[in-house]
Amino acid sequence: MGAPDYIAESRQGMAMPDLETAAMLRAVLDELCLGGPHDTEMRSRVASRLIEAVEQGKPSIDDLREIGRKILLQPPTMWR
Repeated sequence: MGAPDYIAESRQGMAMPDLETAAMLRAVLDELCLGGPHDTEMRSRVASRLIEAVEQGKPSIDDLREIGRKILLQPPTMWR
């Protein structure tokens, strides 16, 4: 099964979102993580989960915001 139309494969074999999807991911990530007390590890966790959501199906920008908010509310792994 190939990647959806909005996901292309890079030369290294990694899934890459199209420009519109990439812009949406960056906008949501920046909205959720800029200006807050979020460190690089937290930002990476949110970004990874957003990318997973896109790879599973094309979610709306509101879906991505909700996914990101849920990740931000979860305590870091070392606290669990």
